[in-house]
Order: sequence, then C-alpha cells, then structure tokens
Amino acid sequence: MKKIFIVSILLSALLLNAEIAHHGFIRTYIGTLTQQEGKYSVLQNTFDWRLDYSRGAVKLFANPVFGYDAINDELNILLRQAYLDIYFDDFDLRIGKQQIIWGKADGVFITDIISPRDLSEFLLPDFEEIRIGINAFKLDYYLGNSTFEAVWIPVFQPAVQPDENSIWAPQMPDFPLPLNYDNSSLEVENKLSNSEFAFKYSYLGSALDFELMAAYLWDDYPAMHSYMQPDTTLLIKPEHHRLPMTGASFSKSIGGAIMRGEGAYYLGKKFAAEDLTENGIKDKDYLHYLLGYDHNWFGVNVSFQFIQEYILDHEDDLQNDEFSSMMTFMATEDFLRETLRLELFSYLGINNEDALLRPKIVYDLADGFEVQLGANLFFGEKGNFGQYEPNDMLYLKLRYDF
Repeated sequence: MKKIFIVSILLSALLLNAEIAHHGFIRTYIGTLTQQEGKYSVLQNTFDWRLDYSRGAVKLFANPVFGYDAINDELNILLRQAYLDIYFDDFDLRIGKQQIIWGKADGVFITDIISPRDLSEFLLPDFEEIRIGINAFKLDYYLGNSTFEAVWIPVFQPAVQPDENSIWAPQMPDFPLPLNYDNSSLEVENKLSNSEFAFKYSYLGSALDFELMAAYLWDDYPAMHSYMQPDTTLLIKPEHHRLPMTGASFSKSIGGAIMRGEGAYYLGKKFAAEDLTENGIKDKDYLHYLLGYDHNWFGVNVSFQFIQEYILDHEDDLQNDEFSSMMTFMATEDFLRETLRLELFSYLGINNEDALLRPKIVYDLADGFEVQLGANLFFGEKGNFGQYEPNDMLYLKLRYDF
C-alpha cells in the first residue's frame, strides 16, 4: 500500500502541471506452453508511462509501470526510472533511479553490467524490462568526439532471480547430501565503503567508435559457499563479493558491413568447485568477449555474434568449463511498406548443444497499434537453454503506443 500511495502522489503532482509531456504504451501479453496442453505461462496487462518535464537546463523524467498478472491475480507497480538531468556547457549530470547501458552486444550482457538484471522470466522480456533501474549519480563530460563518463552507485542492487517455484527457476546440480541454507551473509550493508564505481571513455568517429571502461562493483549473483556439517548435511551460505572489471568495445564500418567487438576482464570471480576445503569456492580471473558482424543481404538485415567465456588458471573440479562458447543469429525483413516485419533471433550454446529460437511476426495494424505473434522454442537437454526445453511457448502481444 505504501508503494501505491507514493506512486499515486507522484503521478497526481505531475498531472497537475500542464507542461508535463507524456507518452508510453499499453500492452496485453498472452503466452501458452505448447508441451503442457496450452497451459498459460503469461497473462499480463501492462501500462508503461513515461513523463518528461523540462525547465531551462533541468529535466525531470519518471517511468512508472503498472502491471496486472492475471495468473496470480496480482497488481504490480514499479517505478522503473525516476531521475533528474542537469545540463551544463561541457557536461551533464543525472541523479536518481536510472538504467545505464554499456557495450555493443545484442541479446547478451558482457560490459553491460552496471544495471543488474531481472531474470524472473529468463531472457524473454525486452532488455529495457530486464535491466533494473539503480539509484546512481552519473556525470558525462564532453570533449570534441570524446565522452568521459563517471558513475557512483551508493547502494548495491542485486539481480532478481526466478522464484523457486517458477518455470524459469534454473536446474540445480545433484547433491548426494541433504542441503541447508543460511542467508545471513546475503545482504550487502548500505554504507559508503560498499559503494560501486564505474568509469568509461567513449570516442565516436567517422571510421571507428570505441569505448574503454573500468568498474569496481559487487557481483550481482551471490557465490554459494558450501560447508560440511557434523550431521553430514551440506550448509549452503550465499554471499555477494566484489568483482572488479575492465573492458573495451568497438564498432567499425567495412564495405557496408558493421564489425563489432566487446570484451570484459573480471578479476577474482568466485566459481563453484567440488573441493570443499575452500568452502566450495575458488577465485579465478575470467574473460568474456564477443565478435559481431551486421550486414544487409538482399534486403534482409542479418547479424552474427560469437561469444565466449574463458576461465584463466582453470582447475578440473570447477563446475564451469574452461571455455564456454555461444553464437547468436538474427535476421529481420520488412514488407508491405514497412508495416509487416519478420524477425528471427536465436541463441546456440556450443558446449551443451542447446539452443533458443525466437521467431516473431510484427504487424502495424493502425497508427500506434501493433500486433505481435511469436514463439520461444528451446532445444537440448541441459545448459542455459536446454534446461528449459519443456517451456516451449507461443505468445501474442497487442500493444498501443501513445
């Protein structure tokens, strides 16, 4: 009730000012599981509202989202973003709840890790809905074709994991012993020394644009420390740890095609291991990188990406492979004077021979009114995508933008 009251007061105050500009969309989203006799997996109605107010060098933006989940009969109210922009001659300052987007990748997160993720519906929602707004101070300083960006995040915000009863809850490895959980170390205390910091340099040129970045963050996902107990049970104690990162990305036009690259080097990530002498955790640096290619082939826009994770100084008892590889492919084409769009986006997991195919048809039925038919098809027996093979889904989205 407190959340509803606060948002209602905010919206009322905004609406009393006739200078407020507003837009957004209304969407109905229905999904059925094809392998479970058409059982509904999604029954959602969403009202996404964006409100802008500007006066001189100051701009206010708020993005409240009202969502009704008909399956659970729940009304959810979210303030996705709410921030203040202040513009100066050579720099801008953004203060408040905001999404921060880095990198060049499509459909994957490599250096785009400043805003944590809401994975309660896996990777199926739009990425704008997967990213969680964070309370932060962001400064952008402009010098010619260069931009210097500094971010201070005073309070850590972890990723949102699927509920244990959700169809998107990840498969857990088999343990030969009974498990107990202790969440006493899961919270990161809100204090100045636990702040997160991130820095990025960007250059935008006619032939090449690139980014260099560094960040001192917390890992959005807790490490699962394991302790053998005297009663032969295994105690699991999740805990968040610091995860420093450096990275870079680039894109370049070559002969009508776009070549993209992105890489991040993470220092001292906690990986799960079978050896319990170190509490089931080992610290390893790892590299996460991508190479991408975009072009138009005979009127069809195509995109290929190769993504790989490499754990340095790998040991055999780690649960993660030394190299984890994946590819993505996307193809889109417009018809009927760009009122009809066919699209296919696919993930292919190389290590586990699994995949996710996401075909869809989008038709602009009228000005601002869009109909979307699509499917999410999982293949394989294990891995990021194969574990969800029973969750093949057909869906319909009706959306009106205003």
